[in-house]
Amino acid sequence: MLVFGVLVISHGSQSEEWVRLVDEAVAGMRLPERTPVFSSFLEIVERRLIQDGIDALEAQGVTDIIAVPLFISSGSTHIDEISYALGVIPEPKLATDMKPFRLNARIHFADPIGDDSTIAEIVYDKLRPLSSAPDKELVLLVGHGSKEPGFYEKWADGLASLAGRIQALGGFAEADTAMLLPDQAGQRLQDWREKRPELQVIVAPLFLSEGYFTSQVVPERLQGYSFLYNGKALLPDERMSRWLEQAVLGFLNR
Repeated sequence: MLVFGVLVISHGSQSEEWVRLVDEAVAGMRLPERTPVFSSFLEIVERRLIQDGIDALEAQGVTDIIAVPLFISSGSTHIDEISYALGVIPEPKLATDMKPFRLNARIHFADPIGDDSTIAEIVYDKLRPLSSAPDKELVLLVGHGSKEPGFYEKWADGLASLAGRIQALGGFAEADTAMLLPDQAGQRLQDWREKRPELQVIVAPLFLSEGYFTSQVVPERLQGYSFLYNGKALLPDERMSRWLEQAVLGFLNR
């Protein structure tokens, strides 16, 4: 008999608030009654790591684990190493210290957040208080990014598609993207200042939860430029629970 369980995987943080917001989003999923769920982390959070989650689910009799990576992009190198360690792919594309997990259950691996209409709506709603004249505004969507070939392209494509959705939602004059890795943000604003200096820039961070990157790194990379910014991340927002549950139900309903 098949017994499904859910393993949500996010990065982890030393911030208890960061972890709490992720746990709240996971707990907010509306799933069939008695579906086992474990909110796990790649690192840092003791007794909540991926192996801990696998062990806990298998101890409840789970034969099939739906693993949902709560990461922004398929271009994240963490998706590569997690996929390998879970046996989803035979070899990682990049060198990793991560070893294959102890695992008896079958793994069903969901897609990360990526270009999703719900995510676009969340980002737009978070930046909307900063907007007063969309036809005279530029939205710059900033994500973590990656320098690695193949991973960079996935980040770039996903950010560009999501920025297009946000531009359409708000009726903005322009939308663009920038990664922190490689460092693109300052150059993007310089290019737009030369190309269309009349536009008011609104910077939207694309991060799961607020923290070091949203409060320090993004503003520091844009020092010397004029822009509006409130540092709002995807969480908290109940629609993240809806995104998670849809990822899970996509497998349960098959």
